Amino acid sequence: MNIQTIQSRIEKLQADSPALFGIMTAQHMIEHLILTVKLSYGRIKIPDFEPNEKQLAQKQALLFSDMEFPKGVKALGLPESLMELKYANLEEAKAELLKSLNAYNAAFQENSELKTLHPRFGKLSHEEWERFHTKHFDHHLGQFEV
Repeated sequence: MNIQTIQSRIEKLQADSPALFGIMTAQHMIEHLILTVKLSYGRIKIPDFEPNEKQLAQKQALLFSDMEFPKGVKALGLPESLMELKYANLEEAKAELLKSLNAYNAAFQENSELKTLHPRFGKLSHEEWERFHTKHFDHHLGQFEV
């Protein structure tokens, strides 16, 4: 992931930036991205599983086409309501996101064959995570017009 590009986009984000859709605040959205990035380099572990045919079809459709990240998709394993904020403020969350992105890049530089679990799609390679993160980040940053 290009950290400079992400950094320039999130710099425009303010605590009171309104969302075009969804229930997340700007800080909730950044913290959601942090969780996803940490998951992608194995910092957060989930139980191993094999995706079913439907999940594999969803993976193919999202990662290997021009399909945009769908609005209203609920992340597996997350509650229906907003999660409690972990960081003191938006600026602290932004800093943690950038730190997590650096750790993600380092993990895949150290082990280019690394595959880590996505909660819906099963084990993903670096290339697959890059495709996922690009669409996921564009979806959520676009949610706040940044």
